[in-house]
Amino acid sequence: MPAGTAVSALRLGRRTFEPHALVVMAIVNRTPDSFFDQGAFVADDAALAAVDRAVEEGADIVDVGGVKAGPGPEVDATEEVRRTAGLVAAIRSRHPDLVISVDTWRAQVGRAVCQEGADLLNDAWGGPDPGLAEAAAEFGAGLVCSHAGGLPPRTDPHRVTYDDVMADVVATVTGLAERAVAAGVRPDGILVDAAHDFGKNTYHSLEVTRRLGELVATGWPVLVAVSNKKFLGEVLDADKDGRLEGTLAATAWCAAQGGRVFRAHQVGATRRVLDTVAAIRGTQPPAVTRRALA
Repeated sequence: MPAGTAVSALRLGRRTFEPHALVVMAIVNRTPDSFFDQGAFVADDAALAAVDRAVEEGADIVDVGGVKAGPGPEVDATEEVRRTAGLVAAIRSRHPDLVISVDTWRAQVGRAVCQEGADLLNDAWGGPDPGLAEAAAEFGAGLVCSHAGGLPPRTDPHRVTYDDVMADVVATVTGLAERAVAAGVRPDGILVDAAHDFGKNTYHSLEVTRRLGELVATGWPVLVAVSNKKFLGEVLDADKDGRLEGTLAATAWCAAQGGRVFRAHQVGATRRVLDTVAAIRGTQPPAVTRRALA
């Protein structure tokens, strides 16, 4: 999709999101070592309760994760499927219209979760397994194409450099999106993600946030995944429990620049921020209008 192409609707599962829509993607990790929730949703009942709560708070998509993003104990594909596929099936039965995403880079996992009803495969690692796009195409699922600076999955960046980090992001994710289309993935099911912190230091993540409009200008719908990330921790000198204000500020900034889907731990707060941005730009009316009108 050439830069400057008019934005189009995003179609995932039973839902169609128009270009003006600001969409919340809730995070539900099934990992015992998740950096934010520390294994709170490993049990099936806790995970399903988290999904129910996210839907009540305004989530349009839920993103299920089976492997911690950072370094840690090895999790093979069989274990990743065990952690995710059954939950996907349970969510699909419980919430027929909810868009279900699975955070994975593995084609084997992608096929397993799509068989259970997943609508979107969220590859945060820049396409290390080309078979993932083929899996998305096979099942009619969407695909997230991300920039990880060429690092292997679950690798922390170390002294990474770019001549121009946003230029590298744009070239990488548009190339991955075009590869996905060639593999048969529906163009209206593809998102691109600058992937803050993945293959980037704090200055890089701040720069891609500041220049997000350049990614939006490619015409591909942009996924924004800044929730409680380390770069915001360094901005504020805060641990994971002290990053909410930074997360919401970055969310509002990215929404104002044209970001479309926002991956979030704190769904209710994110939904309220996005509703406020939409009202300011005139694409969504206020919930009520009484003041000075009586």
